[in-house]
Amino acid sequence: MRKLKLQVQTTADGYMGGPNGEMDWMTFPWTDDIKAYITALMEPVDTIMLGRRLAEGFIPAWEAGPPGEDQKAIDAMNNTPKVVISDSLTESPWKNAVVAGGDLAEIVKRLKSEPGGDIIVYGGSTLVTSLIAQGLIDELHLFVNPSAIGVGLPVFPYAHGVQRLNLVAATPFDCGITAMHYEPKRA
Repeated sequence: MRKLKLQVQTTADGYMGGPNGEMDWMTFPWTDDIKAYITALMEPVDTIMLGRRLAEGFIPAWEAGPPGEDQKAIDAMNNTPKVVISDSLTESPWKNAVVAGGDLAEIVKRLKSEPGGDIIVYGGSTLVTSLIAQGLIDELHLFVNPSAIGVGLPVFPYAHGVQRLNLVAATPFDCGITAMHYEPKRA
């Protein structure tokens, strides 16, 4: 069965964005060691999952070829099929992307049961917190940046109680980011 992996940039205090989604706390430029880690993380992945609001910026940005990204990464992002989770869209306005709406747990169950490689979810915050709250993520890859913002969009939904995790690995990178690889503890 396919795994659903979360890859998200976070602050040291657990936010994936400022109160209005600000990302000015992220560490750049990335060093070769973090790029190699992400390349290895993506190797078994053949599907990207995004929330609608993130997709609206993410997909066009990669299609335009972000400055500073190598062509191999740009091609990988553009050629990997995407599933955009949305109840407001009925069809995809983007190439290589389909829209899925309705019950999130059913969508994830269906995707995991299909043949193929792993699925990676990048966000946005509403989708990530919903996936975590429903226990749908198999691996969490939190890229902890050396910054704290005090308030913002949390990775973990407070209203759903304690999230118990098993640490698989902690990998520091030369740029100051540390990748924290967790798996949820299942009851």
